[in-house]
Amino acid sequence: MVSVVCLGIAIMDQVFAVENLPSGSGKEFAHDFMEIGGGPAATAAVAAVRLGAQTILWSRVGADTIGNQIIAELSSYGVDVTGVRQIEGSRSTLASVCVDRKGERGIISFTDPNLEVDPSWLPLELIEGAGCILADCRWPRGVEAVFRKANDAGVPSLLDGDLTPDKAVISLAPLATHVAFSQGGLQQFSATDDPVEGLRLAARATDGWVCVTLGEKGSIWLEDGEPVHQPGFVVEVVDTVGAGDTFHGALAVALAEHKPIADAVRFASASAALKCTRFGGRVGIPTRSEVDAFLRDA
Repeated sequence: MVSVVCLGIAIMDQVFAVENLPSGSGKEFAHDFMEIGGGPAATAAVAAVRLGAQTILWSRVGADTIGNQIIAELSSYGVDVTGVRQIEGSRSTLASVCVDRKGERGIISFTDPNLEVDPSWLPLELIEGAGCILADCRWPRGVEAVFRKANDAGVPSLLDGDLTPDKAVISLAPLATHVAFSQGGLQQFSATDDPVEGLRLAARATDGWVCVTLGEKGSIWLEDGEPVHQPGFVVEVVDTVGAGDTFHGALAVALAEHKPIADAVRFASASAALKCTRFGGRVGIPTRSEVDAFLRDA
């Protein structure tokens, strides 16, 4: 069994199923509700476990009831939570998510600025035995520490290159061996809304492999400077919450298994597509057997 280390943010999501996403003032009524853990790195960790990897999460939560809930839920999925630290005097991250009848989402989240940023407590020696290191952009000092250690140890490192208010993706992307940008993250990094041109600019600014995810349109990466497109799989979309995180978790597993990059992206795309067919964020992440069967029939 391959091993994946994930680092980043862990959240509790309150997910409301609505007919249409709210706009303006007023009252909306949901027809379904679920409270479930979220966060890019944490959900990717769940995906990696579901897809067959031994996975540990390094994260920070508050010393509060929500933090307890986040840890307990991650543990129930089989994620190793010994590296999830509860910070006294801080509040855990919470998000409200609305999902409309088309599966599109709107999110409001809060992260306590008092969450500890010092990564010196991380057991970096565990990286040497890992198959892949995955991180989101929400704890920059932590990402810097683990990616530098991974580079020294020759372990692949994958950055979830998403859009953030502090533009952390700009400084973190060059540290990774692999960067999978969101559209917003790539635009923030490259200052262009053309995904192919953005990837070419990113490739010149980093030494690693770069790709961009495009939702239902699939993903694009570069080979010898030329774009390669993995089309999105056609599925009946119910809920897109967690789809990108599932893609990253699946890609980390594929890199740990040394899959050729085209096979790795296809595997990640199929995992994300299957997640979209189910309501409820990470509860809809498919198992390895489900993804393998889907790919055989695709």
